[in-house]
Amino acid sequence: MTHLDAELDRLQTLIGVAAPETRYRHEPQVRRVIAQLREEGRAVPDSVKALHTKLLSEAIEAEFDNMPI
Repeated sequence: MTHLDAELDRLQTLIGVAAPETRYRHEPQVRRVIAQLREEGRAVPDSVKALHTKLLSEAIEAEFDNMPI
């Protein structure tokens, strides 16, 4: 297992136990790991891509939830 694989496992565990309203805060870390995988020429697993998309969606939703009306 490489450093990136271990980091990905760690992040997935953290995200899995995080409260739904705070999960999106891990998106920048997931994005960095995806970028590093691509830099190494490795394929990004579909499950990681899907997780990243979900976190982005949650981040956008959180941003709108905090907007004054």
